[in-house]
Amino acid sequence: MRILTFWTGLKKEDRGASAAIGNFDGVHLGHQVVIGIARDAARRLNAPLGILTFEPHPREFFAPAAAPFRLMNAETRANRLDRLGVERLYQLPFDALLAGLTPERFAREVIADGLGLRHVVVGADFRFGKDRQGSAADIESFGKSMGFDVTVAELISVAKGEVSSTNIRNALTEGRPADAARMLGHWHRIDGEVFGGDRRGRELGYPTANMSINRLHPPKFGIYAVKVEVLTGPHRGSYDGAASVGVRPMFGDNKPNLETYIFDFNGDLYGEHLSVALVEYLRPEAKFDSLDALVAQMDADCARARDILASV
Repeated sequence: MRILTFWTGLKKEDRGASAAIGNFDGVHLGHQVVIGIARDAARRLNAPLGILTFEPHPREFFAPAAAPFRLMNAETRANRLDRLGVERLYQLPFDALLAGLTPERFAREVIADGLGLRHVVVGADFRFGKDRQGSAADIESFGKSMGFDVTVAELISVAKGEVSSTNIRNALTEGRPADAARMLGHWHRIDGEVFGGDRRGRELGYPTANMSINRLHPPKFGIYAVKVEVLTGPHRGSYDGAASVGVRPMFGDNKPNLETYIFDFNGDLYGEHLSVALVEYLRPEAKFDSLDALVAQMDADCARARDILASV
């Protein structure tokens, strides 16, 4: 998959795609329907399958001080889209210039002239252009006059209600990763680089890979059974583990992060990139009376996580 962060001066092979447009936060089942329609059109047109999205998320641009809400950072989203067979990821910088384009200018300057898209797929609730003035009906109209085809995909639902990023966030906030996964169509994952920590886990016999959850909607703090993919380096592969999401109350006031203990693993992961999937919530964070009590609980957590992951 080629990731392109501009819409002018593209090479010929990067133009003419059939592309789904949106933020695709979570790449959930609703997003996958939209992408599937774009894929069908790409095959019909013998064109690349593309995604047109934005970084940062427009909500982050307009409200930078708001509480974190994203389900995925740019790396996680790109990894998931690559798995779905996307060939061109147009990840445009959302800045004052892009935010100021009227719907008509966005359609002409970005979609038609800039990227040269041949087919565009959007959700029924799609909004675009300055002040979100443009609608799905508007982009259909612009497509007719500017020479690109448009398909509007209807929203989908599952047994517990509409598939949406909001409902997925609620499930994660409540410690229900399996419910989130049913709406996502995949486990909720946190991807990123492993950074150096204070090595407390190693001293306790549980070395962990530390990753940031900065700017992400935080799942319910606590301990999880997890599936881990090491994406880079000599230890690439899939593993099982247990992870802590939170502030580590046993050791004072800390910035929230993700700490993952990988079962039966021996190696250096500093600087490598991991993808950690939250499978089941085990328990809340807790402060123990002693380190021995903490280790005993970690032993129990890992034993339970192994049992859970053996059947996943």
